[in-house]
Amino acid sequence: MSVFGKLFGSGGKGGKAPNPQEAIQKLRETEEMLMKKQEFLEKKIEQELIVAKKNGTKNKRAALQALKRKKRYEKQLTQIDGTLSTIEFQREALENANTNTEVLKNMGFAAKAMKNAHQNMDIDKVDDLMQDITEQQELAQEISDAISKPVGFGEDYDEDELLAELEELEQEELDKNLLEIGGTENVPLPNVPANPLPSKTAKKREEEDEDDMEELKAWAL
Repeated sequence: MSVFGKLFGSGGKGGKAPNPQEAIQKLRETEEMLMKKQEFLEKKIEQELIVAKKNGTKNKRAALQALKRKKRYEKQLTQIDGTLSTIEFQREALENANTNTEVLKNMGFAAKAMKNAHQNMDIDKVDDLMQDITEQQELAQEISDAISKPVGFGEDYDEDELLAELEELEQEELDKNLLEIGGTENVPLPNVPANPLPSKTAKKREEEDEDDMEELKAWAL
């Protein structure tokens, strides 16, 4: 039985083919095994190198045998590196294929769901429905415009005539105010008395003269 037969089974006629997940898991297990083998060989190479150095001058034959074993281990290590690269490539290809399979499966499921959703839809009915919606929206807009427009319940007046009438009223009020201001100029002032004001009495003059004389006497003293 081949190595791949041991890894994935005989795969004979009538045998069940492994699914991608199982194959990916098998490849990962093989990678882990080979990496452990690498670690083992790297340690063996170090050991043989130490033996060769130790017996280089004392026991040349033992040193040469150690170097030969070291070469074999290095060759095995190189082969394992190549095998790991191949397995890694195959695992990545399987993972991509598995991903693509899941994507296609989900896309097919979504396509069936969309087909089922559209099964009872008629494009003509959809067009009619959208046309009805558009007409109703236009009607609603017209109603809103009509409601928001100010109305006078049948009273339709010419705004220019109203403004002219207002100007006439303002002019009349202005003329009235000017007449009231002009009328104040003709208000009669109080008359000047025709008779002369009464002069001081004789007794009053005598008293003032006496006061003046007394003041002169005081200054003379």
